Amino acid sequence: MKEYATFAGGCFWCMVAPFDHLTGILSIRSGYARDEQISSEASALVKKENEYVEAVQIVWDSSHITFEELLNLYWQQIDPTDSAGQFSDRGPSYRAIIFYHNEKQKEAALDSKRKLVQSGRFKNPIVTSILPFSSFYEAEEQQQDYYRKNAFHYKLYKEGSGRTDFLTQHWPKDRSYLKKVLTPMQYFVTQENGTEPPFTNLYWNNKKQGIYVDLLTGEALFKTSDQLPSHTGWPIFKRPILYGNIKRVPAQHSTALKSKEGNNYLGLLLTEENSEYYQVNSAALRFIPKEKLKEEGYEDFLILF
Repeated sequence: MKEYATFAGGCFWCMVAPFDHLTGILSIRSGYARDEQISSEASALVKKENEYVEAVQIVWDSSHITFEELLNLYWQQIDPTDSAGQFSDRGPSYRAIIFYHNEKQKEAALDSKRKLVQSGRFKNPIVTSILPFSSFYEAEEQQQDYYRKNAFHYKLYKEGSGRTDFLTQHWPKDRSYLKKVLTPMQYFVTQENGTEPPFTNLYWNNKKQGIYVDLLTGEALFKTSDQLPSHTGWPIFKRPILYGNIKRVPAQHSTALKSKEGNNYLGLLLTEENSEYYQVNSAALRFIPKEKLKEEGYEDFLILF
């Protein structure tokens, strides 16, 4: 059954990606939701400035995912103690609001808010509003799927706004939902530090030009011009695109590689004759061909080719 959810959580750029990979999501559109709770005594100017908030409207199939699951993920994207905006975006149009479309959604939203208060996760009061849905109009097309179209700028913005650090601090990653969006092999590799079979994986012998990004976060990790002929059966690179996007984690008898933002397992650091090599599992990567870089928001990386 098709249903609608409308969430305001500050800049709508940051409210699409978390939901986009969930099974059962049919569409997500960025836009502006109307807050009809503005006092009738407010001036016309105040109404105009406060009436609409940036929001996303999600259409989903309730036979695959529940509203409660969407709410759980929503709380993990915002600062629910801030009534004057979200992170570096200040003002009424950036307030966090859950707009309910029916009484069932209202009760679910109120219940989830109560549970968050009772959890004691936040020291300050939870002030996120729960209001009846009124209307929603879509933003310009250039604002839709911004995290895909402008991946590099999106990452800089999200980190610079303070959102990334806040969420990392308050919500240690609950990754159980990933079992719904990843293949068993992708989950085994990225979340359980597993190793895929050699020689049968996607990219061990890739000859096309392009870049590899983190499967889940889209972080740019490696480029094909740094990919070496592999005798082990896994992709091997002599260097990452950005050293800062790779974390080295000491492990027994080896050094594990993880993506910085996603903290997803990638593979192992190999050392041979004073040289370092990055051996990575294909299941942890998504390959973007050179000709698709602009389309997918990685235009800044064309200079590498």
